[in-house]
Amino acid sequence: MPGFDFSNHTRNAALHARGVPLPKSTSTGTTIVGCIFDGGVVIAADTRATSGPIVADKNCEKLHYIAPQIWCAGAGTAADTEFTTALISSQLELHSLSTGRKPRVVTCMTMLKQHLFRYQGHIGAYLVVAGVDPTGVGLFTVHAHGSTDKLPYVTMGSGSLAAMSVFETQWKPSLTQEEAVKLASNAIQAGIFNDLGSGSNVDVAIITKDKTTLKRGYVRPNQRSEKQKSYIFARGTTAVLNEKIIRKEEISKYVSVHDLGSEETASGEKMDIDA
Repeated sequence: MPGFDFSNHTRNAALHARGVPLPKSTSTGTTIVGCIFDGGVVIAADTRATSGPIVADKNCEKLHYIAPQIWCAGAGTAADTEFTTALISSQLELHSLSTGRKPRVVTCMTMLKQHLFRYQGHIGAYLVVAGVDPTGVGLFTVHAHGSTDKLPYVTMGSGSLAAMSVFETQWKPSLTQEEAVKLASNAIQAGIFNDLGSGSNVDVAIITKDKTTLKRGYVRPNQRSEKQKSYIFARGTTAVLNEKIIRKEEISKYVSVHDLGSEETASGEKMDIDA
């Protein structure tokens, strides 16, 4: 049967009960947002992927292609967001070919929510679906258990509270494209600077009925700058208090050499230890 396979769950549980540590998946402690403007929609995301407390990838791509005018921002488990969006993209293309119509955003959202609900949250994909179709502009959130929302601006991920505070104070109806891009970018930066799971750069996708523009690294607030000083110190900066040279042929005087082929051990004098 096609789809995800959870047949190893029982095996992993038994191994874990015996003390074997379970493998850790790479997850995106993430900030993703979406915002509607007059004539289109903007989605944006940060670029940090984490594996526990470790930053696994500084420039992870969290904006996923679904169709030419439908894109998706993903939070949660990185592999789940990648493969779930790729799977739905394939299904939506087949659906478009069979119906002879451009794919619709609500169709993509329905496919995603039905797929995720089937696995009861075991697929850790939290998605912002955005696009433009013949019926108009669509912006939805899809949670890992299958629940959805339709709002003029949305945030998801571990930095969503910081991002939502920006939207709630700065959003207004009938935004222009430039205003929407700036607002979404500011919301992502709020997540980057207030959430340890979010970081690095801001990626933005601008979707209109005519074209989609993906801007990787639209804002780079964490560029590495040159050091203010040189930290290479000249020879002699630190005083040498004591110097002792041990030659190769003298090593046997200080260490015991064990011959694996015999039980005899070559013993030598004990090494001098400073009092």
